[in-house]
Amino acid sequence: MPVAKKTTQVARTPAKTGRRRSLLQRPAAAGEPLYRQLVQHLRADIVRGVFPVGSQLPTEEELAERFTVSRHTVREALRQLRADGLVSSRQGSGTTVMPPPASTPFNVHRVASIDELIAYAAESRYAIDRSDFVESDGLRLDEATLPPGQRWLRLQGYRLGEDNAAPPICWTEVLVAAEYAGVERMLERQRGPIWRIIEDIYGERMVEIEQMLRVLPVPDELAEGLQIEPGSSVVEVRRTYKNTSDKIAEISINLYPAEKFRFNMKLRRA
Repeated sequence: MPVAKKTTQVARTPAKTGRRRSLLQRPAAAGEPLYRQLVQHLRADIVRGVFPVGSQLPTEEELAERFTVSRHTVREALRQLRADGLVSSRQGSGTTVMPPPASTPFNVHRVASIDELIAYAAESRYAIDRSDFVESDGLRLDEATLPPGQRWLRLQGYRLGEDNAAPPICWTEVLVAAEYAGVERMLERQRGPIWRIIEDIYGERMVEIEQMLRVLPVPDELAEGLQIEPGSSVVEVRRTYKNTSDKIAEISINLYPAEKFRFNMKLRRA
């Protein structure tokens, strides 16, 4: 009588599903060095509080494994974060997340990528004084053409720093395309730029930001709120945000007192 063969089943170990992610699998700007992509990821994590002030970043080895990059790439990214004042490193003590560097709150941070606009909005609070809906045809925006017949959620107010007794950082008017108007109910509970909230709620992706700066006299009705003399100069920073469909999702108009405004931009050769 034939003997039945005993079958041994070997249990398979489930694949690990950690936070390992490859930077090479993510879309990047043409010619952007890999370490710069890593800087943007870590900077965004620091701003969102994934790595709070006083905490330590993962080790070089852990970062290299998590992002599937070389140790050299990690070292270059950490060197840039140290130069930006976001972290400090001591031999044997790891890399620690630092408080924001002491500087005037009117400073508009480096603009080398879209992600680097996050830090500025996260470090301030938008106090909305007025909100309403307006039509494109009824808006007067110098040097800007909006699609006719489109509705916008208009928000107006002041951007404030941590010290409530200090003068406002700037006056801000934001126009949000009506289909994204639901972001308004999130603004009291969430910090950060409005365009990021649009991305989170509606699954959109902002791929282009056009920025324009110019100097003009402060509007009479805003001088008192900005705590500056009537007739003083302000710097207008206007940003237009477009999504993957090349549609304008948001326009922000910010007026900063000129004597306290500083703009710092770093350009890199491609």
